[in-house]
Amino acid sequence: MHFVKAKGILSAKNGANLYRGCTHGCIYCDSRSNCYQMNHEFTDIEVKENAIELLEEELLKKRNKVMVGTGAMTDPYLHLENKLQYTRRMLEVIEKQGHGVSVLTKSTMVLRDLDLLVKINKKAKAIVQMTLTTFDDELCKILEPNVSTSKERLDCLKKFNEAGIKTVVWFGPILPFINDSLENLKGILNYCLEANVKYIMYFGMGVTMRDGNREYFYKKLDEHFPGLKEKYIKTYGLNYMISVPNSKQLHEYFIKFCDKHNIIYKPEEVFNYLGELEIEKGYEQISLF
Repeated sequence: MHFVKAKGILSAKNGANLYRGCTHGCIYCDSRSNCYQMNHEFTDIEVKENAIELLEEELLKKRNKVMVGTGAMTDPYLHLENKLQYTRRMLEVIEKQGHGVSVLTKSTMVLRDLDLLVKINKKAKAIVQMTLTTFDDELCKILEPNVSTSKERLDCLKKFNEAGIKTVVWFGPILPFINDSLENLKGILNYCLEANVKYIMYFGMGVTMRDGNREYFYKKLDEHFPGLKEKYIKTYGLNYMISVPNSKQLHEYFIKFCDKHNIIYKPEEVFNYLGELEIEKGYEQISLF
């Protein structure tokens, strides 16, 4: 962990990343890619020590209330958050000023801040988003080793639903020859149904690979799935978009399931929901995306 002074904290679309890097250890993580030009070890978390002060200043300048999004590049509930509590302090600022928030995480640590998220939801709008990659918790411990299991995330989604806070599931990635079974798809979708999830972020049946994250992914394949790296290289080469062999079958099942249960899954519609903030006091709708 190391600290830096940030020049700003909110992006043009009101995204905020308090940290840079990650300790969750997900074997497929795109944030490891060289294109993001991280000049430190990925697990040596960069902490923006003045992030909360900057956020307070930048939100005060907003003419209208907005949805602040966090978790796009770095999970806001890393292990060090338990000690630093930057994310909680961020939520305190958002609640105090009456803005909305959407949080994307794989950690049940988000339940620590249930009280604040409920307060934000009463004033504006709070959304909790969680990624679900595999129904099999033993496989989950390989793919996402240092974070909450899928079952634990399911229980977390249920608790937010019971508290009246809407939830969104980010589906995937689906890794060829690893979690690309119909059984896994059915398991994840049934989890969504059980937790009353009405929005699923869906980008297809596959995964993306870039320089930087591809090398780490292959290293982990050698550790946990001997021989599979060679199959990937032979099948996909240096492709950026990697679709699973049975993508058509899985896609058709996914669409049929979501349509049957009135689950919204088209990315543009989900992004619109995440960005729209309607407040009775007459504030204009603001789009995060």
